[in-house]
Amino acid sequence: MNKVEIGQPIPDLSVEATDDQVFRLPELKGKNVVLYFYPKDNTPGCTTEGQDFRDHYDEFEALNAVILGVSRDDLKSHESFKSKQCFPFDLIADTTSALCTAFDVIKEKNLYGKKSLGIERSTFLFDENGVLRHEYRKVKVENHVLTILKDLRALKG
Repeated sequence: MNKVEIGQPIPDLSVEATDDQVFRLPELKGKNVVLYFYPKDNTPGCTTEGQDFRDHYDEFEALNAVILGVSRDDLKSHESFKSKQCFPFDLIADTTSALCTAFDVIKEKNLYGKKSLGIERSTFLFDENGVLRHEYRKVKVENHVLTILKDLRALKG
């Protein structure tokens, strides 16, 4: 599968998510889609990022947007994380890394001299036609959600 780029449609993948759901991504057409990739459930930065999306959820909903968080954690971990943080949106369990690969978010990381492959915090904004309009890579959590809201408002005109 080719890497998703600006101007391309959302990949035709089926993904498992919290609340026993399976999404086929193209079926989300008609909604703006915010797909945010994060490294790991229940870690400080990932928790803060999720809380920011949660705290601005009504604004996203008013802009006809669906928020989906993605990590390689399993559904059990996601269900716990979602419940603990009261997230009103779903989390996708990309345990096979198919979605991460399609969006090219798996990168080599170096922590205390130990190299490993992990998710580089990234977000992708699709318009109501299912076309990628914005990508945000190497995301810093602070004010990230506000940037996405600004870009989403610009898409809505």
